[in-house]
Amino acid sequence: MVTSTVPTTPRRARYTTVALKWAMAISGLLFVLFVLAHMYGNLKAFSGQEAFDSYAHSLRTLLYPYLPHEGFLWIQRVVLLVAVVVHVGAAVALWRRARTARPRRYVVSKRTAQTYSARTVRWGGVILLAFIIFHLLQFTTLTINVGGTFDSPYERLVAAFSHWWLYLVYLVAIVMLTMHVRHGVWSSLQTLGASDRTRQRAINVVAYLVAAALLVGFMLPPTAILLGFVN
Repeated sequence: MVTSTVPTTPRRARYTTVALKWAMAISGLLFVLFVLAHMYGNLKAFSGQEAFDSYAHSLRTLLYPYLPHEGFLWIQRVVLLVAVVVHVGAAVALWRRARTARPRRYVVSKRTAQTYSARTVRWGGVILLAFIIFHLLQFTTLTINVGGTFDSPYERLVAAFSHWWLYLVYLVAIVMLTMHVRHGVWSSLQTLGASDRTRQRAINVVAYLVAAALLVGFMLPPTAILLGFVN
């Protein structure tokens, strides 16, 4: 008696693709929560130097003595680093799977309806990664000094964004961030199960609201500094 066996490779590939999408969704949402908290901290600049510097110092002593000095910051950095590796790795793996599934371009191609942020999400991610490295070298490791060297985080912030070219660099990066987040929030909620058609509009509204909040919240302090309202 001859029995036929159904190949399991397509099924495994499908399960792996779903797992990669979940990995991207969860790691992406971790980033969204982090940037929202980071945006809140930046807005402390409007409360003055003492409030901003106190906030920056509190991050180093958060949960002390249960954690060592700067223990919370290092845990946060490790979690974010792992999330970056997972997010980028999953994105590259999904991109390669898509390329393998369609090795040749169609003779006649018709672009489906997509938002600009969805079409540029890959290159936006590359630009964001480059900016994050620059941002860390400037405000975390203090390897790059724009406007001078200061012990006060508030003074470093004001000195840096008093330069119009850095403001433009920051603006481009934040626009890329908001576009990436808009598409990412929408895609993540879809992946995590909120894909009911009746919820599509609500999901889209949430994605745009988060992106708009990040754009306004992150650009308010640099704009106020450049215009001289915060000095």
